[in-house]
Amino acid sequence: MPRNHTHDTAALDATAQRMADAARNVILPYFRRPDLSEHNKLAGGYDPVTEADRAAERAMRDILAQERPEDAILGEEYGLKAGTSGLTWVLDPIDGTRGFVSGTPTWGVLIAISDDLGPFYGLIDQPYIGERFIGHHGHAQMTGPHGQAALRTRATSMLGDAVVFTTFPEVGTTQEGAAFHAVAKHAKLTRYGMDCYAYALLAAGQVDLVIEAGLQAYDIQAPLALVEAAGGIVTDWQGEPAHQGGRAIAAANAEIHAQALAILKDAMS
Repeated sequence: MPRNHTHDTAALDATAQRMADAARNVILPYFRRPDLSEHNKLAGGYDPVTEADRAAERAMRDILAQERPEDAILGEEYGLKAGTSGLTWVLDPIDGTRGFVSGTPTWGVLIAISDDLGPFYGLIDQPYIGERFIGHHGHAQMTGPHGQAALRTRATSMLGDAVVFTTFPEVGTTQEGAAFHAVAKHAKLTRYGMDCYAYALLAAGQVDLVIEAGLQAYDIQAPLALVEAAGGIVTDWQGEPAHQGGRAIAAANAEIHAQALAILKDAMS
């Protein structure tokens, strides 16, 4: 089924950028604040949420209520709001809250727009650095302290030359972790802990692979749309669509994707 290109992407982008601006303004006063309070959402583990997360999502939802009331919203903090337009805004106000509470500038605001085929617009914003990455319909660009630049993924063709990222060293389950490390042992360099910023680096042509497990839809939809717009490929670990979450492999190109995917499939079989 072909992608519908009749969406008014310019208007949608303008709304998304206003939402990202609003989230920036809300979040930054909380960042690296020594008295920042947090709540752990995960019994038996650690999954923090802060008032910055909640306030940023509220700010973005307020803009959508004014400008796009007919659209659905799926957000990490406040769940699903039904819509009638066929479009869903998928929001993660702070992807990488562990990094946020640690003071590292590797977290980001994620905004995706999805239709019945999945996300076709993705925005990753890093407010502290001042970088914003946007991708849709084959067009990808970033703005930041050094101006504006087009984004294009790398052409690395051999896994032995690849730079691979994941967020957590354990990746997911014991089997998922072993599958990731089966890929990583063939790569030139493996790095950890970037959260959504790793996907931004992939779209910008800095790295070759991002491999993760245990994702939610709001974790992957904006990065997926961005990476694909920059020329990359994103699937699950079986080569199927990844926009509902779970396991994801984002690759700079089809060649490096095929090599890594074959190892993941073998390790998970």
